[in-house]
Amino acid sequence: MKDKEKTVSTKIAFVSLGCDKNTVDSEIMIELLTEKGYEIVKEDDQAEVIIVNTCGFIQDAKEESIQTLIEMGEYKQNGNLKALIAAGCLAERYAKEIFSELPEVDAVVGTGSYEEIVDVVEELLAGKKQVRRLLDASKRDLGYRRRILTTPGYYGYVKIAEGCDNRCTYCVIPRLRGVFRSRRPEDILREVRDMAEEGVRELMIVAQDITKYGKDWDGKSHLPELLRQIAAVEGIHWIRLLYCYPEDITEELVQTIAEEPKIVHYVDMPIQHCADGVLRRMGRHHTKARLLEVIGKLREAVPDIALRTTLIAGFPGETEADFQELCDFVREVRFDRLGVFAYSQEEDTPAAKMPDQVPEEEKERRKDILMELQQKISSEKSQEAVGCRMEVMIEGQIPGEGEGEELVYSARTYRDAPEIDGFLFLTSSASYMSGDFTQAEVVGAFEYDLMGVDADVEHRE
Repeated sequence: MKDKEKTVSTKIAFVSLGCDKNTVDSEIMIELLTEKGYEIVKEDDQAEVIIVNTCGFIQDAKEESIQTLIEMGEYKQNGNLKALIAAGCLAERYAKEIFSELPEVDAVVGTGSYEEIVDVVEELLAGKKQVRRLLDASKRDLGYRRRILTTPGYYGYVKIAEGCDNRCTYCVIPRLRGVFRSRRPEDILREVRDMAEEGVRELMIVAQDITKYGKDWDGKSHLPELLRQIAAVEGIHWIRLLYCYPEDITEELVQTIAEEPKIVHYVDMPIQHCADGVLRRMGRHHTKARLLEVIGKLREAVPDIALRTTLIAGFPGETEADFQELCDFVREVRFDRLGVFAYSQEEDTPAAKMPDQVPEEEKERRKDILMELQQKISSEKSQEAVGCRMEVMIEGQIPGEGEGEELVYSARTYRDAPEIDGFLFLTSSASYMSGDFTQAEVVGAFEYDLMGVDADVEHRE
């Protein structure tokens, strides 16, 4: 009884940085700690233990992780903090350096060791210092795990695979996350059913590359089959596909997107570049011709599809001609959503040792040019939506907006993934809760956001 009372009184705060895959891992750790009676708190200054789930993908992400650890460590002097834990990719990549450079950190937990978080916390509270848990990420058990969602209750992420085999020359993910391993469909479906029962209406399908799902079993993508099984789960209304690599977007997957009503017409397809020479140096497995073929097939089968991508500006050896080819490609394809990263020279990657590194100022210049191009395209695409009718998911009411009986809500269309894309600001006389669906008529547009009026106030989901 004494131990239980001590455990219940221990407050733990989480800071989850980086990608949505990290969010899933944090949610697993929160569930494991909650099961043991620990109290999860939102206020960092109230916590006795703080766990920072770090990102170590590129330089900006590393700097954010380091700065967050330093800031959290200050609660040892002006808060209740007894132990600070660095988890995730930065911890996996720089375990030795963290202890020497960041003395405020008491433990590192790598990407293969999340299931041991309870043991780590208990060792720290017992007085142990510099605790390490760095198991081989490729041996991590990917079976069914309950999670406590940290996203708003109406949407959530489900990770269908772990690791990566793509071996892009600029990327450290295979080293941090291990080889590509698909999760068993029965475990995924059990997790999806849990989420649906908890009120999740929109499901984001994530992995480093979801299109390779099942290829580690028999060389064939099993993603279409999995999506059909997920769509059969009652309660799920929208299914959104994130991180589809173009080389594995098959005819079957395209048809599944076109035919399954719950799959929103949105595909996140990170291409990074279009010039064949740059793609070869990147270690990518597609060509410009393949990109145009896949995009053409998607748009032919799903005319209203929203395509999102990411690009890298200033990769080693990228000539001015390569860059102009990329700009022309962006103008030609007209992606609905596009993000650009300036190339980050990461140690222990083949690209870091390549000749003809592009100067930082030039990388930033090219990035800015691409973003200006996309800004114009996004503005035009938004204007094209005016007059259209779209289903929207309500995110929340905007306080102080609206007149008389009119209320203003922030909402998302199928074109908008949470946290990374825009909003539709909906005027309605109806009362909605977050996660409700209704129909909106688009009446105005900004560069990235839309304005709409409720086209069906009687519609309820």
